[in-house]
Amino acid sequence: MTSGERPSQRTLVIIPTYNERENLPLIAARVHAAVPHCHVLIVDDGSPDGTGELADELALADPDRVHVMHRVSKDGLGAAYLAGFAWGLGRGYSVLVEMDADGSHAPEELHRLLDAVDAGADLAIGSRYVPGGEVRNWPRRRMVLSRTANGYSRISLGVDVNDITAGYRAYRREVLEKIDLGAVDSKGYCFQVDLTWRTISAGFVVVEVPITFTERELGKSKMSGSNIREAIVRIAQWGIRGRIDRARGAVR
Repeated sequence: MTSGERPSQRTLVIIPTYNERENLPLIAARVHAAVPHCHVLIVDDGSPDGTGELADELALADPDRVHVMHRVSKDGLGAAYLAGFAWGLGRGYSVLVEMDADGSHAPEELHRLLDAVDAGADLAIGSRYVPGGEVRNWPRRRMVLSRTANGYSRISLGVDVNDITAGYRAYRREVLEKIDLGAVDSKGYCFQVDLTWRTISAGFVVVEVPITFTERELGKSKMSGSNIREAIVRIAQWGIRGRIDRARGAVR
């Protein structure tokens, strides 16, 4: 990056897909309407509905800004993002963005995350639970689950992040280069907690910006009970380990 150039001028938006044929062309078009200079990497996990083939068509129509990675199996959100991070870091992008394919993360609000990174944030999280943040079309059960998961994570880890499970976020490349991505094997929303925890533990600056989260209108949610169980156990383990490490540091 040259002197005076904003990090966000080299931004890669990573969009994992599995059976998102209806949503993918809509979200890709919205990204480029909102932030034309951003590049998009579609990471498809072998979708049987033809999402991967459609992604190839989008890349063929806009080869400079749209790229596709085909993975042979459905291996979870975390693995898809890790593959996308490696691809983007290897090609010199300065900011790497996580965005859902289903439209729940509005591309029209992407500039808020990028502005925060340009202003000095190492990780900008699109937060539903800070002033100005909002959730639309969620049933009460999902809202309670999300609020509980965030409260549990915040208390267990002792961190001041209101929406640590959020999946709409922008990382400076320096964060992803420093934290040990090779040791990350979390799936589901636990992946988001894991990377936030690693980012904070490494001393980076995390900023939350308000976004409006809108529940998908097309297709089915990928949330599962196994994701929730994984998160409960892992977050408790990280919290205990963090407290032990801090206690050892205080004794020395």
